[in-house]
Amino acid sequence: MGIKLITLLTLAAFTLVGIAGCITVPKEHEGAAKGAGYGGAAGALAGAILAGEGSRTKGAVLGGLAGALIGGVIGNYTIDKKLTAEETSARYNVQPSSGTMIRLENVTTIPASVAPGERVEVQSTYALLTPTTGEQVALTESVEIYHEGELVGNPEAMVTHSGGTYTFTIPIILPKDAKKGTYKVISTVKTATAKDRRETSFTVR
Repeated sequence: MGIKLITLLTLAAFTLVGIAGCITVPKEHEGAAKGAGYGGAAGALAGAILAGEGSRTKGAVLGGLAGALIGGVIGNYTIDKKLTAEETSARYNVQPSSGTMIRLENVTTIPASVAPGERVEVQSTYALLTPTTGEQVALTESVEIYHEGELVGNPEAMVTHSGGTYTFTIPIILPKDAKKGTYKVISTVKTATAKDRRETSFTVR
């Protein structure tokens, strides 16, 4: 049975827009949580997370595009559980006394070079280590995009997971008049007590 989630659509830092919906993810989509992205005023994000039974994701997507990426669209947010809590703990050999820990393992942009109007995906993989198996932890997964020092994108998802290794992907369809140059990307995953971040970049040619 799919899990239903009421979606909350918000723009953070730029323009505020709200939409609500209710969508069901079929059982065959276990292991991935997918959201629907929509174009909005000034290329702002309007999207939702859908909770798949395997991922047990709950939350809302926030953020938008501005400046050099104004007019672009943030596409379908996706998250997949790659390893179980036991598999993840074995890799890191972490003791329960260490408390909740986040290890952002990899952040990449696919492709690394794009033309205006094309699509680029920001993909982040992280390990969530918890003191006890099955413990549910609230997290914030966020991506900040900068061009020439200016914040031009800040999609963010608030989710709840048990321990394990996860990969979340946020695709961005660039506006046809996107400014050329290098865009710095900072991916951050944090809980109430732990935080990790990594940087990467992509080029608009």
